Amino acid sequence: MTEKIRMGLIGAGRMGAAFAHHLAFTVAECDFVAVADPNAETAGQVAARYGASVRYADYRALLDRADIQAVVIASPTHTHAEVIQAAAAAGKHIFSEKPLALTLAACDDAIAAAERANVKLQLGFMRRFDSAYVAAKQQIDSGAIGSVALLKFVGRDPNRPGLEFARRANSGGLIMDLAIHDFDLARWLTGSEVERVYSEGACLVFPELKEVGDIDNAVVTLKFANGVVGSVDASRNAVYGYDVRTEIIGSKGSLMIGKFQQTPLWVMTPNRVAHDTVPFFMERFAEAYAAEIRDFIQCIVENKPPSVSGLDGRTATVIGLAATRSLDESRPVALSEIDRESMKGKEQ
Repeated sequence: MTEKIRMGLIGAGRMGAAFAHHLAFTVAECDFVAVADPNAETAGQVAARYGASVRYADYRALLDRADIQAVVIASPTHTHAEVIQAAAAAGKHIFSEKPLALTLAACDDAIAAAERANVKLQLGFMRRFDSAYVAAKQQIDSGAIGSVALLKFVGRDPNRPGLEFARRANSGGLIMDLAIHDFDLARWLTGSEVERVYSEGACLVFPELKEVGDIDNAVVTLKFANGVVGSVDASRNAVYGYDVRTEIIGSKGSLMIGKFQQTPLWVMTPNRVAHDTVPFFMERFAEAYAAEIRDFIQCIVENKPPSVSGLDGRTATVIGLAATRSLDESRPVALSEIDRESMKGKEQ
């Protein structure tokens, strides 16, 4: 690949800074041109640290630049669909952090905007690009463990997010924010669609989360169209470190994906053997974040469909909405129920 794609970044917060690092230093296939964020200080810091030549307070000014071919959207969760539509209208190829949107109507509007403009739209489900998950997918597809029967996903953050972020209107809440990666992996690994979910959860460790309508621990069970069953364990209080693991049980064998240990060092003293743990997602999935951006650029250069499409993003949102409703109403929820309501809303 000889052509470099000139890229802009929209959103310079924690995730934006992580993407800026890869755009500037680890993904040689792109030129990091500009950053936009309403916080002038944050935008300036990211631009200076990662070599973007210009910064903007309004992302629309970045989109007006004819020399920018593609954008990475790392703005607040509830703004993704709005920014995607604006970027599509400006003719930019789009890589957006998850989730695609917090409602199905907004998902559909974002997908339709990209299709009208004939631009690429790829979602940031980076775990599909992690070497361990890629190897697991290859093992499953090769038949090495036989037919998949059971999946167990563990997704645990070491601390709670800020209260405003945790507010459901802003992030979608614990299940939509944290477990959505596992929902996407579940579809990808099994090659089957989720049909029904059932959630249990509570605010058990951080009582202040109740004030913004969120919880800190949940378990979501999944029933797939092909009969496979699965579970997702989502937590905000893994005090020992960032913990993301997956177990896949097949008819002829099993797979274990993930790790506790960051540094390959064991400290062995009398009566004690210890090692460190993975600090957070940026350390655990650093290579995957870079790989998904490279894949996105390759899709642009070779004019091929994105590896993780807008429809993939929409489907993960449907699962998240169904699982959140299950939590609220203490009952199993079929995904068809969520889709049906969306169709009724369009007809009215």
